[in-house]
Amino acid sequence: MIKYKLNCKNCEYIFDSWFASSKEFEKLKKMSLINCNKCKSLKIEKSIMSPSIAHNVSSKKSNSSLKSVEVKTKIKEFQTYIKKNFDYVGENFAYEARSIHYENKKNNKSKKGIYGNASEKDIKELKEEGIETAYIPWVNDKEN
Repeated sequence: MIKYKLNCKNCEYIFDSWFASSKEFEKLKKMSLINCNKCKSLKIEKSIMSPSIAHNVSSKKSNSSLKSVEVKTKIKEFQTYIKKNFDYVGENFAYEARSIHYENKKNNKSKKGIYGNASEKDIKELKEEGIETAYIPWVNDKEN
């Protein structure tokens, strides 16, 4: 089966129709069996259409799996960078972030960045206080 976009040269109406083959379209046109759905004119021409390619479901899954692996790899690279360049403070993140923020304001010195765990409420409160924070997705090393 093949699908064509058809143009009526009389009323300029555009419509789609299915045919067994391109030869079948030509045969039906010669026999004057193809007419406009709107004005019934026989002045019908087919226009160029882009092909519709069926996608293999398994290839979609493999592409999706590949993208997932790529994303996890990038996250793990980012995690490695964070572990090397920041101090882990665990559940004390909100407390430590406030200490650094207010200490830097007093002494005007900078300290190494930190990472750890905080609730959404803690993050919201920190941001309201003007303390810069960011949520970073974390992939456990033991995950596939």
